[in-house]
Amino acid sequence: MSPQIPVEAKNNGKNERNFAKRMATTPKSCIREILKVTESPSIISFAGGLPNPSLIDVDGISRAAASVLKEDGRSVLQYSTTEGYLPLRQFIADRYKKRLGISVSPDEILVTNGSQQCLDLLGKVFINAGDHIGIERPGYLGAIQAFSQYEPEFHPVTLRKDGPDPAMMAEVLETYPLKFFYGVPNSQNPSGITYTNDRRRELASILNAGNTVFVEDDAYGELNFSGKTSASMWELLPDQAIITGSFSKILAPGMRLGWVVAPPDIMEQLIIVKQAADLHSNYLSQRIAYEYLRQQNIDDHIKKIREAYHAQCQYMIGMIREKFPDSVDYTEPEGGMFIWLTLPAGVLSTDVFDEALKLDLAVLPGTPFYTDGGGNTNIRLNFSNSSEQKIRTGMERLAGVISSMMDNPGS
Repeated sequence: MSPQIPVEAKNNGKNERNFAKRMATTPKSCIREILKVTESPSIISFAGGLPNPSLIDVDGISRAAASVLKEDGRSVLQYSTTEGYLPLRQFIADRYKKRLGISVSPDEILVTNGSQQCLDLLGKVFINAGDHIGIERPGYLGAIQAFSQYEPEFHPVTLRKDGPDPAMMAEVLETYPLKFFYGVPNSQNPSGITYTNDRRRELASILNAGNTVFVEDDAYGELNFSGKTSASMWELLPDQAIITGSFSKILAPGMRLGWVVAPPDIMEQLIIVKQAADLHSNYLSQRIAYEYLRQQNIDDHIKKIREAYHAQCQYMIGMIREKFPDSVDYTEPEGGMFIWLTLPAGVLSTDVFDEALKLDLAVLPGTPFYTDGGGNTNIRLNFSNSSEQKIRTGMERLAGVISSMMDNPGS
């Protein structure tokens, strides 16, 4: 048996690595770190953003996979084009026309490895170190992490109950040359807020005065509980909007399929950086997804997801009203997967996280959703990945933690 070589010897006595400077400004994904803590089956977790696994159509996807491999196995296991499988891109384009009434060409669609890759590609295309970009406050932590690699200066715009504060947006745009503003207009992550159509039009009018691009993350657009659709920034802001989408919430996150819709000049740049990153997205997953969409009625499947999530959301809100102190504020989402809590004065979200974990309950503190400090009194709750029994048990525990901390501040 060979002896163990000390780390110092492997590194010639030098332990410091010459990493790129960007690594010092790229935050860890706190969700990934928390998920490590919550691997135990005894822990009830409201911390992640996972779709409900019981709503993944395993049988349907299995049939689609078997069909694709049987009929065209050698082709689907070969390299493919960077842009993505054309029939799948055509399906996405047709669905935009059906769902939102907007015209998108398949040539304006790039298939990606989940919508998270869209954010990385956009960062590569747009951001130089020190460039200015806008984001919601609170904003999606995955976007904060992805964009941080390219060392921008973030300019958060406060999110109201009907969307970003227009006066603050106008002030930021007058003060800084924003490369783009990133937002989640439908069932925003983390807040669950959906922009009103009036607010969307107001934002489009403000942005139209310059050349700042609006990056519209529409990961939750299909999950509005009532099936209602709202105006897309692609329609309201011609030539200045980009849409990112995902199959993760309506098919299966493990397939890692998303897409970005962009005007031709931006798409050309996205394809170049996509080629450099990974040549193309998982072709087998693309073909299976398309075959599934061809065989199944996706609207029926999405309706089932909406109904289940609506029931889980309403149940969690009912528990807040029944068990929580009146001084706890909360959002009431129209769709999506999250509720945003505002804790009573003096109760810190990180302390709640620590105390809840002692009771085998995981929640997500609000601090990672802010680029300028904040979130100390906020918690994001995920309702999509829990049964009613787990929601009841977990919310009773959380209510007890909050009440105890209010009764014993600073303890």
